[in-house]
Amino acid sequence: MRGVDANLAYRELTPERVLAAVEASGVRADGRILALNSYENRVYQVGIEDGAPLVAKFYRPGRWPDAAIEEEHAFAAELAAAELPVIAPLADGEGRTLRRIDAFRFALFPRRGGRWPDLEAPGRLERLGRLLGRLHAVGAAGRFAHRPRLTVQRFGVEARGFVLEHGFVPDYLRPAYTSVSAELLAAVEAAFEACRAQAIRLHGDCHPGNVLWAEDEGPAFVDLDDAVSGPAVQDLWMLLSGPRVEREAQLAALLEGYSAFRGFDPLELALIEPLRALRLIHYAAWLARRWSDPAFPHHFPWFNTPRWWEEQVLALREQLATLAEPPLAP
Repeated sequence: MRGVDANLAYRELTPERVLAAVEASGVRADGRILALNSYENRVYQVGIEDGAPLVAKFYRPGRWPDAAIEEEHAFAAELAAAELPVIAPLADGEGRTLRRIDAFRFALFPRRGGRWPDLEAPGRLERLGRLLGRLHAVGAAGRFAHRPRLTVQRFGVEARGFVLEHGFVPDYLRPAYTSVSAELLAAVEAAFEACRAQAIRLHGDCHPGNVLWAEDEGPAFVDLDDAVSGPAVQDLWMLLSGPRVEREAQLAALLEGYSAFRGFDPLELALIEPLRALRLIHYAAWLARRWSDPAFPHHFPWFNTPRWWEEQVLALREQLATLAEPPLAP
């Protein structure tokens, strides 16, 4: 959408256009549309006459080049072909998965039921660990040519630079934020340099919300929109929560399953808190970059308030102290 703010482009994505996009694939929609929880893209469940509903995902204009989206789709198909429970996009009669209507790019997916997994249930972390070990075995067997690499520069330095350059940090907090974020990123860079982990193809955003668990079918990974090359532990650490002793027990369960299919480099454990630090900084920049999208002030009204930035500075200071602690020991 040349000449239009990509954050405002979704104003043109009307229900009629969504239905027309789905019907262009050769099915007949029954008129039912349900908006699903997504902020970066727009995702809808669309009812189909005489068939199961489909999920239509409309990619944010300007975010990814076509080649990067197609590579994400190819990775999902590769994982599905290896019999991993990944929801891969549907191909048209010519084998294409990236579709278009007007200026929008979209993909269609089969609907998969399920809910956030109860990771405290016996055996579930081990099962997820086995699946991630298999996923990473496939991921390590090839390379991305068009997807990004998880680096301190891209996810930390550039993210920090955006919020500072565009005036999101209040003036009275700017010195504190500038100082603590710089010190934190220096520590993160040192950790990455010390580890020198192998970069493999990853899910990239493997938190519980991107795992659908159906009682009769088990887990399925969804939303590879943030697929990157990076250290294997990136797909593990977001499944951990709670006090340190609990996280260590959770990590032990994950690695027990993981190691049945792929070796895990224990040096990567030293990257868990640096990766958490990058996510803190990158999250603020993600909100800032999307702030002109009307959906973001509506759903995140607390962002860009003085209190939020005060809490952000405090969180970065606490994270800097955490980086000085020994890595988790499963």
